[in-house]
Amino acid sequence: MTTENSAPVSGSIMVVGGGISGLTTALEAAEVGYEVFLIEKEASLGGRVTQLKHYFPKLCPPTCGLEINYRRLKDNKNIKVYTLSEVQNVDGKPGDYTVTVKTAPRYVNSNCTCCGECEKVCETEISNEFNFGMDRRKAAYLPHNMAFPQRYVMDSAMGKEDRDKVKEACKYDAIDFTMEESTFDLKVGAVVFTTGWQPYDATRIDNLGFGRYQNIITNMMLERLASSNGPTEGKIIRPSDDKAPETIAFAQCAGSRDENHLPYCSYICCLASLKHATYIRAQYPDAKIYIYYIDLRTPGRKYENFYAKLKEDENVFFVKGKVAEVSEESGTGNINLVAEDTISGEKIRQTVDMLVLATGMQPTCAIDKPAADLTFDDEGFIINDFSKGGLFAAGCANKPADVVTSNQNATGMALKAIQTLRR
Repeated sequence: MTTENSAPVSGSIMVVGGGISGLTTALEAAEVGYEVFLIEKEASLGGRVTQLKHYFPKLCPPTCGLEINYRRLKDNKNIKVYTLSEVQNVDGKPGDYTVTVKTAPRYVNSNCTCCGECEKVCETEISNEFNFGMDRRKAAYLPHNMAFPQRYVMDSAMGKEDRDKVKEACKYDAIDFTMEESTFDLKVGAVVFTTGWQPYDATRIDNLGFGRYQNIITNMMLERLASSNGPTEGKIIRPSDDKAPETIAFAQCAGSRDENHLPYCSYICCLASLKHATYIRAQYPDAKIYIYYIDLRTPGRKYENFYAKLKEDENVFFVKGKVAEVSEESGTGNINLVAEDTISGEKIRQTVDMLVLATGMQPTCAIDKPAADLTFDDEGFIINDFSKGGLFAAGCANKPADVVTSNQNATGMALKAIQTLRR
């Protein structure tokens, strides 16, 4: 592609991570004529957004943002997608990188029609990580109903007997257990890391009881409970006995703004809990919701208005105080919590049906750093070096952000990658 007063466009761009930021980066670059390699370690694209019931600011379902991007992706021949793939190494300099990629076998080829016959006959079950282990799924599975590509996966936990069953059940010769892991190199001029975030491991917050008491869950687990494609088909019930909760408490900054865990504010946790309160109120109009907070951060007019509207709800109570300790009430599964009201100075003791921990976002790179010439801050976020160019980070690989901010950032990083190729 050329323009009248510019040099010919050349070179390719790699985007590492196929969540909402990665999709945006890849599409923005591809739609102006650049070849893009999109690398995703999971079996399907979409990232964290696929696990949400709604996202801000319009409380859209994931389909709202993803379906149009998937359509754009299908229509664009400039993008090559590699799922179940991870970057092993990035070597070279801006404009001339060699990237080594490792791809795991799906054991399913492009003949798959998602008929589901393999899943019906499969007997092996595995933990469903998409639902944070709250249920189980077959070892022959579609990652979720919005999976892209719409193609099944055969988990390696499947034994020979089950392998024979699923292969026989497939009418389209789509299952191939001879597939093997492969490693290959790609030449690119720029790499944008959109590796996203992980929910902070709540089992590390000793005083808040996650993992010890069944009716303490995380904010992302509640998101899955509220989702129609979640483990309870959208019904918010407490894990121990499937009871409809009458009292629910939220512990804000669970592991965030804490020098022993995540020292920074994760930006989205307060908004997420406010959103979750609306989920609960829609299902249970008489339920009482208690939100324990240090201070509520709702950046921007729309978010502040959302908070103001929720404050008018007579069944939602905001308590300025951090939950200090929890225990389980004997025989009921209810959760006892202790907090200090920093306004009155009084110690609060309360018993609720369920406690939700508003855990923060930890960059994936803090857990698994890419083998590339990148600079990281103390928390594991990638620091963009625009003077050097070539390697960039967008979305939550760069800083805590909501979906809108991540997309804006991704568009900017697509432009930075293009500028590297045109130097």
